[in-house]
Amino acid sequence: MFYPPSLDLDNAPALDVLAIAAHPDDIEAGCGGALVKYAQNGHRVFLMVMTEGEQGGAGELRKFEQEQAAKRLRAERIYWGGYQDTAVPMGRELIQSIEAVVRDVDPHFIFVHYHDDTHQDHRHLAMGAISATRYTKNVLFYEGPTTQNFAPTVFVDIDQVLDEKIAAIEAHASQVRKTNIEALSIVDVIRSSAHFRGIQGRVKNAEGFLPLRLFINIGA
Repeated sequence: MFYPPSLDLDNAPALDVLAIAAHPDDIEAGCGGALVKYAQNGHRVFLMVMTEGEQGGAGELRKFEQEQAAKRLRAERIYWGGYQDTAVPMGRELIQSIEAVVRDVDPHFIFVHYHDDTHQDHRHLAMGAISATRYTKNVLFYEGPTTQNFAPTVFVDIDQVLDEKIAAIEAHASQVRKTNIEALSIVDVIRSSAHFRGIQGRVKNAEGFLPLRLFINIGA
């Protein structure tokens, strides 16, 4: 029987990890559990958020919420992209802005949106990241509520950190009820997704990823 691969975050040398998102709360939803596990195991976590998410609420409030969520993820720094919400562009400017952060962090792992997504900011950022991260060995796509046709092949067991992932999501208090699904909060959605991906990965709760590139290190 085939069992999908999982990332071993507990027994790796110290790593620098960069998570990139279009809006505040995207990272927490997509890979917040993995980031908490990285930080717990002595790795350095950095975030890049391209907009303040001002179409979903006051920009200053959403920026503050992201800063509070970053503390729960134990992130060392947030890089802000400075783009307008819903207007993240395709093209050289976006690629170069990502490249600048990638050069500064020099990450071992990058997590970013998947390119099949109903939100244009997510699509554009994912496509820009494919070019901007071309020299990074490990690049993985994460999912969110607007992702489509996502069939993960790499999993992280987040059962022991699910509550911390949820706490990071809840730091975005202005967004928790904004799911456009009657009687379901974003917390409900995240828990359901964690259970579903856990079943696929043969654990209780998991996050799932699709690799653009993923190196398997054998030996020293």
